[in-house]
Formats: sequence, C-alpha cells, structure tokens
Amino acid sequence: MALDPTPLSDSEYHERSLAVLAAVEARADQLLQEDVVDIDTHRTGGLLELVFPNGSKIVINTQPPLHEIWLAARSGGYHYRHVDGRWLDTRTDADFFDMLSACASEQAGKPVRFSPP
Repeated sequence: MALDPTPLSDSEYHERSLAVLAAVEARADQLLQEDVVDIDTHRTGGLLELVFPNGSKIVINTQPPLHEIWLAARSGGYHYRHVDGRWLDTRTDADFFDMLSACASEQAGKPVRFSPP
C-alpha cells in the first residue's frame, strides 16, 4: 500500500525533482571517470535518458502536474512520489534510488549504485 505523499508546492517539487536528475547525472559522470561503466546521459528539461554500452536505456522523467518522477527501464515502468524526504514507488513504496541502482546494474551487467542528492 502506497504511503501518502508529502505535500509539496510546485516550486518545492521542481527543486527536488531536478536535484534527483542532477544527482543521477553526476553519478553517471563519476562512474565514467572511475572507469566502472560508460553510461551516456542525455537531458532535455525534466527528462533524463541513460544509455548503456549494450544500447539499452533507462528514462527518468519528471511529471510536474502529478508531482511524480517516472522511471522506465527494461524491467518495467515505475512512478515515484516524494514521501518524508524520499522518492517512493506509488505501488510498492520501493525507494527510487534502490530501483534505479538495480535496473542500472542489470543493464550495465555489473553492480552500479546511485544515491540521493
């Protein structure tokens, strides 16, 4: 059962969701610098695409009208709401960064960890 989201103003949502995208981009850059895996990032506004060496993709997309962040990966699509400082899946309450790490590890073929900003 999904937990109730923390009420956010539009500006709070915008700030926090863009911080998530920036943290993911920064970590992808760090993984490249550390020669772990070369994940190409492409960002357009609130949409961030991660492209893995095997050609697979993960897409992270902000959804301002819903105050959600959506994650699309080979394993499926997930929707996240901000709850008590974390982004949690609307169906399972799973943490966004845990799921992103699992999906990225699967698609990279090696362990990859993403963390909140």
